[in-house]
Amino acid sequence: MTEPKSIGFQDIRDEVIERIQTRVWPQGSLLPTELELAAEFGCARATVNRALRELAEQGIVTRKRKGGTRVVTTPVKQAKLPITVVRQTIEDMNAQYRYALVSRTLIDCPAWLQAKLGIPEGAQVMHLQCMHHADNRPFQFEERWINVSAVPHVVDEDFLTVGPNEWLLAEVPFSNAEISFSAVPATGQLQEFLSIPSGTPLFQLERTTWFRSDPVTFVRMTFHQGFQMRTTY
Repeated sequence: MTEPKSIGFQDIRDEVIERIQTRVWPQGSLLPTELELAAEFGCARATVNRALRELAEQGIVTRKRKGGTRVVTTPVKQAKLPITVVRQTIEDMNAQYRYALVSRTLIDCPAWLQAKLGIPEGAQVMHLQCMHHADNRPFQFEERWINVSAVPHVVDEDFLTVGPNEWLLAEVPFSNAEISFSAVPATGQLQEFLSIPSGTPLFQLERTTWFRSDPVTFVRMTFHQGFQMRTTY
């Protein structure tokens, strides 16, 4: 006797998308409750919940407490920008990776960073500057501040062989992040470390990460001339 196939959250997700696309559930319509969908598909409510959460993350439905799940009026595609290890990025380009620590200093958190992260006066941060090279050519200048109260063991790490980007991803979880992009001219340290003429336009990414309510790190990464960032959705 063949056992019935178990229903996974992917099956429910795909079926909901199919019903939306075929206008069984048109834009703006309210979906059945999680209990109703669980009964229909013969699965646990948690399985339905996971499927709907993924659809909400993709911008296909919206979910409100006591308001149910509704098909969005104008579905929004959401780009995915993973936090990657710069070493892996360079090696994926078939280039040889080289890392160099420029400076490592334990300092009192500067006022501008206190305001940005909500860190109290007198708190300490680890300030790091490093270079990442691809085939011995400058690839990225990284300047980073790590909140010592959120990551106490950072004071024991010398960062001589492993960069803070890779170390943090391996050592510290994060629950959410804020990212901004800008174009900046090469001046001062940027001109020096990236070996480019003054005023050269550069791509710069700033990212703040938190674990629950605690700010973990703020980083400013500036890339070599001509760098392109790609994402998927």
